[in-house]
Amino acid sequence: MTTQVTLQVDGAARTVDIDVRTTLLDALRERLGETSPKKGCDHGQCGACTVLLDGRRHLTCLSLAIDHDGAEITTAAGLADGERLHEVQEAFVERDALQCGYCTPGQVCSVVGMLAEVRAGQPSYVSPDLSAAPELGEAEVRERLSGNLCRCGAYVNICAAALDVADADVDPVTEEVAG
Repeated sequence: MTTQVTLQVDGAARTVDIDVRTTLLDALRERLGETSPKKGCDHGQCGACTVLLDGRRHLTCLSLAIDHDGAEITTAAGLADGERLHEVQEAFVERDALQCGYCTPGQVCSVVGMLAEVRAGQPSYVSPDLSAAPELGEAEVRERLSGNLCRCGAYVNICAAALDVADADVDPVTEEVAG
C-alpha cells in the first residue's frame, strides 16, 4: 500500500509517494536523495541517522515516514546558511571532531538539539540538581550525546566542540548570541 507524504526538508516542501512501511530514514535517503542522515545500525543504537524533527533530535531509522507527514526536518546539510557553516559545524571543523565523517551529520544534529535542550533547562540523567538550570560540563555533554556513536573515537573533540558553542552562549537553533 502506498501513500503520499509531504516533508519540509531543510526549508523546502518535498512530496513523495512511499510504501506505508517506509522508515523516515529511507524516505529521506532513498526517495528524496538526502545524504546527510546516514544509515548505520538501523536499530536506533548509533545515532548516524539523527536529524532535527520539528526542532528536536530524532532517530529517523526508528519511525515511519507516514507518521511525520507535514513535519519540519532539518538535516546537518540544512543547518548551514549557504556557504556559511552553522556554529556547531564550525566548532567541529575547528576542533577536528570530524574524523572519517560518517557519523558527523548525526553528531552535529545531536549537538544542536542537545544545546537547545540545555538552553530550555531540561536536565539529563547526570544533572546533579533537577530543579536548577543544567550546567553544561563534559559529563553532561557525554551523557546527552551517549546515543551517538563514533567508531573513530573522536568523542574528546566532539565534546570540546559542543562546549565551545555552549560557552559562546549562542542559541543553537537560531545562532543568535545571548545578550
